[in-house]
Amino acid sequence: MSEPNPFLSGSSAPVTAAPGGEARAVDAGQGWAWIVGGFELFKKNPGIWIAIIVLLFVITIVLSIIPFLGSLALLLLMPVFTGGVMLGCRSLAGGGPLEIGHLFAGFQNQTGNLVVLGAIGIGLTIVVMLPVMALVGFGAFFGASAGGAVGASSVGATFLLAFLIAFGLSVLIYMALWFAPARVVFRGAAPVAALKLSFSACLKNIVPFLIYGLVLFVLGIVAAIPLMLGWLVLGPVVAASVFVAFQDIFGSA
Repeated sequence: MSEPNPFLSGSSAPVTAAPGGEARAVDAGQGWAWIVGGFELFKKNPGIWIAIIVLLFVITIVLSIIPFLGSLALLLLMPVFTGGVMLGCRSLAGGGPLEIGHLFAGFQNQTGNLVVLGAIGIGLTIVVMLPVMALVGFGAFFGASAGGAVGASSVGATFLLAFLIAFGLSVLIYMALWFAPARVVFRGAAPVAALKLSFSACLKNIVPFLIYGLVLFVLGIVAAIPLMLGWLVLGPVVAASVFVAFQDIFGSA
């Protein structure tokens, strides 16, 4: 099925889903177009968007206060919230309303699969952290044994290497999780299949995603300057841009 996507700038060409629901490769400039499209969705109902982002922030703070279990619950439920927001984006893009209740729509749509996504995300994070912690521990032990400037230099190099490894592996995890909630709520994909398709989509579109990431990095710095208040706009724009990118890469939601 193909139909115009009004939230992609610079082109009125149909957005056609790849055969079998696979991801399609898009032009590099679409990385910027996704952000523009996200802002267009934000402008449709900025008040509700801001209310949703504030409510999600409050939920995050409340859960984070609860030792261990709160953080665990947040990680498990974040794909559920994300799936609900994706449903809200689809409603808004189709001319329907965006409601605060959309934040919780994932609790009525594919809830189990969305929670499983969160559990897999936790598992992948643990897998990433184990070798990083082992490397840091080895570096600290070696540095303490060597002592002096050699030891200090060794510890510094080990920590830098551990950071780079953790960052690189974390990017891979985010690639797998980026479109996974949308695949689950829109296409009813099983969690593992959704993760694979999301990772494939990001890998196939690595250049537009690099542009997308660099632009968001700069915008994130700017949004943080006025007491983080800019994130009241940028947060919804990022969320909406995920929906726009999903439609661009996978076809109509």
